[in-house]
Amino acid sequence: MTWLINILLSIGAFVFMEGVAWFTHKYIMHGFMWRWHRSHHRVHPHPLERNDLFALVFSLPSIALIMIGYNYPNFGWIKFIGFGIMAYGIFYFIFHDVIVHRRIKIPFKARSKYLKRIIRAHYVHHETHTKDGARAFGFLYAPKKYEKSKD
Repeated sequence: MTWLINILLSIGAFVFMEGVAWFTHKYIMHGFMWRWHRSHHRVHPHPLERNDLFALVFSLPSIALIMIGYNYPNFGWIKFIGFGIMAYGIFYFIFHDVIVHRRIKIPFKARSKYLKRIIRAHYVHHETHTKDGARAFGFLYAPKKYEKSKD
């Protein structure tokens, strides 16, 4: 039964992270940390951007929870929350950096309605190059309004 609880902790943390990512993207990245995030809304010739520092910052809770879980047996369960956060970070990297922004070149064409919708939502987000006025702040979820109409 413990393994089921651990799996549910990881899945719960993964799902919760979409809300954390949405909130952070809207109110922190497009708020007081725009100075870092602005680099992501501009075309540039170099492979890295200041916005990449967020990946380092967001990895810290995952690392800390995993370390606590392994080093303190009474809190062993907490590492599974760290694994869920880590899994979200991996999915985020694959979706955002590889599939959407093609920072790593791989042959890929979105075929599913889900992938097409979240990619389109991200492109809608990038139509705005300023701190204010952006839409679609999620990463792995986008409302159906971002589906392309068949008109």
